[in-house]
Amino acid sequence: MSKEPHTVRIACHAMATRFEFILHGSDPRSLRAAGEEAMEEIRRLERELGFRQSGSEIRFLNDRAAETAVRVSPMLFQLLERAVKLSRDASGAFDITIAPLMRCWGLANGTGHFPSAQDIDDAKAKVGMDQIVLDRDACTVGFRNPGVMLDLGSIGKGYALDIAAEWLREAGVTSALIHGGTSTSFAIGAPPDDAAWKIAIIRPEDGTGSAQDPSVENPARILSHVTLADGESLSVSAVWGKSFRHEGRTYGHVIDPRSGWPVQGALLAAVVLPSAADSDALSTALLTLGEAGHQALQTSHPGLRSLVALPSGESYSVHSNGIELVPE
Repeated sequence: MSKEPHTVRIACHAMATRFEFILHGSDPRSLRAAGEEAMEEIRRLERELGFRQSGSEIRFLNDRAAETAVRVSPMLFQLLERAVKLSRDASGAFDITIAPLMRCWGLANGTGHFPSAQDIDDAKAKVGMDQIVLDRDACTVGFRNPGVMLDLGSIGKGYALDIAAEWLREAGVTSALIHGGTSTSFAIGAPPDDAAWKIAIIRPEDGTGSAQDPSVENPARILSHVTLADGESLSVSAVWGKSFRHEGRTYGHVIDPRSGWPVQGALLAAVVLPSAADSDALSTALLTLGEAGHQALQTSHPGLRSLVALPSGESYSVHSNGIELVPE
């Protein structure tokens, strides 16, 4: 006879957000041990990939790659190659060189401000995936111009969840939901009492906190219930995170790397894929691309499920591809 399933919750703060694991199994001690090891791996990745982490590979790269090609770890090189491909799939709407524009708009480490047109042009000159020179044989990375900076904030959290899921599976965990900041979730197996995990996407008008939440039950607040099967990830990007107002208009924290301006054409975007790194990156891209991104991303990622909420007068309209909406 099998033992009664136990639930273990573990949380930590890393990558400027809160990671949480909800683990199910028959042995709570082994669950906790596996969870702690996976959390430590997330902390290690933060030390290597953190944009502001002193001593991180990214910090070292940003300081030197415009002067000379920098040899990096195989892990980082493969992640940068993946980011290049995802940017190409998203027609440039996802871009890890966005940091100069984030600084230009005061969103890198502040509350935001409205820059001059010249400031935007100067920042755009340092942005673009073509600024990165990758040498696979030498495992080196270089920048074409001074001032180029890499920021993995739009893919690093998802990548950390992918790695954590591998650790948990290798430790024998067969039922878990793990998330980073409630914006990206990854499913292992299924919950003990259901066939799949169920995540609520919060309606844009209620978007003052988390974009997704597995605990919300009030139908009035829920835009969609997304079911995640084993090995699937959901990422939700929204414009209501950091924002500021200028001359009566609100500007959000997601910048379109192609125009250099904060995204205005969408309020919220959600993507479901087998990889948390991919869903993390492409939910940001879909927020930037808007409705047209559905078909474009479906072409490059068959099986992708997506949803985007677009402003419409004083309300919004929702366009979905494989994600069911909760009736109003």
